[in-house]
Amino acid sequence: MQDTLRWGILATGLIAELFTKDLQASGLTVTAAGSRSQEKAQAFADRFGIAKAHGSYEALVSDPDVDIIYVATPHPYHADCAKLALEAGKHVLIEKPFTLNAGEAEELVSLARAKNLVLLEAMWTRFLPHMKRIHEIIDAGTLGTLLSVHAEHRQFLPKDPAHRLNAPELGGGALLDLGIYPTSFMFDILGAPSEVKATARFTETGVDAEIAVTMKHAGDAISTSVSALDCAGPNKAMIYGSDARIEIDTIWYTPTSFKVIDHKRNVIEEYAETVENRGMQFQAFEMEELVRSGKPNSTYMPLDQTVAIMHTLDDIRKQIGLVYPGEK
Repeated sequence: MQDTLRWGILATGLIAELFTKDLQASGLTVTAAGSRSQEKAQAFADRFGIAKAHGSYEALVSDPDVDIIYVATPHPYHADCAKLALEAGKHVLIEKPFTLNAGEAEELVSLARAKNLVLLEAMWTRFLPHMKRIHEIIDAGTLGTLLSVHAEHRQFLPKDPAHRLNAPELGGGALLDLGIYPTSFMFDILGAPSEVKATARFTETGVDAEIAVTMKHAGDAISTSVSALDCAGPNKAMIYGSDARIEIDTIWYTPTSFKVIDHKRNVIEEYAETVENRGMQFQAFEMEELVRSGKPNSTYMPLDQTVAIMHTLDDIRKQIGLVYPGEK
């Protein structure tokens, strides 16, 4: 593999723009962009000074000057686009949520392993420096026995019924766009749950406006989360242990600060984040390291855990009665 790995951006919406900005600001190489129309692809390429613009996803994944494909489509198209890229022999970073459901996730993982290609979920929070430091603190035993975790993800998002967030056919709703963050966080800190309980309220378009989830984990540890797309919140998170707790400041899933506080309310450690840009470059660094090293799986976001998270999201949807139209 050459020293410089070359990225192709598949789809040209807002998240693709944010990711491309962080890639380029961090010195990584974007050689091509692809959209369903030549005009959109060219406009995106012109905006970011990208050499090639492809008017179809097929043309993008067939480009010999691309090594890694970043899939940034709406949720229902993640699986098909990732499969297209894997079949073309490209490594793939898929924007969260990984797929629409666990069945699609299992199919992609099997394909990537069969082709010996790197496949990774772009849960960018997992790769941020403050999250890595939090794991060091937990592993050192500073918190004692882990007892519970709480996280919220509330935003005031567009109410237009035609917006993808409010469209069931596009996988809209709070769970897949917002609730995926705390769900993944609970897996990261406490491991897979043994019990899951969920409740939700819905919008007039039929997507979940607010979702509350309680889970039981190993050692009887409990996690709780609330996510909503129609009301803003402080978006903090807490990790409670028998000896101390970690309070993660606003906004917990982005580059931020935190405090470690013991049971006597003494501040043991204060961590201040100094990340440049939005912070999406860290998942790209991990992706490139996996490709270069030949390691098929990330320590920070293992594929088996990605699939397990999708199974949990499926369970949550079953409990609240949420089914996406056209789901396989």
